[in-house]
Amino acid sequence: MSTPRDALTPDSLAMLQVIADTGSFAAAARALGLVPSALTYRVRQIEDALDVLLFDRRSRQAQPTEAGLELLREGARLLQDIDAVAHRVRRVATGWEPQLTIVADGALARGPLFDLVEAFYALESPTRLKLRDGILSGTLEPLSMGRADLAIGVAVNASNIAGIQLQELGEMAFCLAVAPSHPLARVPEPINDDTLLQHRVVAVADSASRDTTSVGVLGGQSVLTVDSMAAKVEAQLRGLGYGFLPQGMVNAHLQAGRLVVREVVRPRRTLRLQYAWTTSGHASPGRALQWWLEKLANPTTRTALLENHQDL
Repeated sequence: MSTPRDALTPDSLAMLQVIADTGSFAAAARALGLVPSALTYRVRQIEDALDVLLFDRRSRQAQPTEAGLELLREGARLLQDIDAVAHRVRRVATGWEPQLTIVADGALARGPLFDLVEAFYALESPTRLKLRDGILSGTLEPLSMGRADLAIGVAVNASNIAGIQLQELGEMAFCLAVAPSHPLARVPEPINDDTLLQHRVVAVADSASRDTTSVGVLGGQSVLTVDSMAAKVEAQLRGLGYGFLPQGMVNAHLQAGRLVVREVVRPRRTLRLQYAWTTSGHASPGRALQWWLEKLANPTTRTALLENHQDL
């Protein structure tokens, strides 16, 4: 007795669909170029393997049972999946990667990033995209450990890591922002570190698995640690602390009066960012990675990622 896996072949699923479409075993046999007895035998083999009745044979018409209807529905989906896999394999053979994993630092603007994703999907490439968020050295870590192909917004030195190539993304300006109700909104400017030390700072934790780096935290200071830039913005909007945020990320909140920028004694903070990639031992990037690198080489794209933040 055959197993369900043996019985449910693409040919057998297509055969069952012909029976349902023609409405009888005799008509299906003629359409398939089989004698009726051979067709009936094949259907019974499938039914025996599944231990179900697929067609009601009490009349001249071959009416699918509830189990038969479910198999026809799932069979049609499986046949479509097989066609899709064949198409994907043919496209991959032309140089498209099966999957491209991209890590984007949480400080980057998400709107322009998803504009790139949308444009990539318009190519109808067979490459599956996987997007991951990173913070500080956690943006680079997946790339250096072979779990990503492209990292956008690398803020740490990666020049000494073998197999990784780097290009400049640009500089991101940060400013100290607080809610209007926060005490720091009313102290004289520029604000020195002694004054900042008296207040809670909101920091985003490094997403690297073996790193707890935070930027802008003073020794001995009260800290609220969050795991994303969106959470950091929300905490500062609620007055739970102060923190340094990308200038582009706070502009909408400044215009709406939800945040205010305060000048500090310490030099204005800017972050030099890069994008990095690995070709996984191949001489040249695959077509999907090539497409992303070409887009990132455009100064307009780089500026948008650094500055065109949506309201978080």
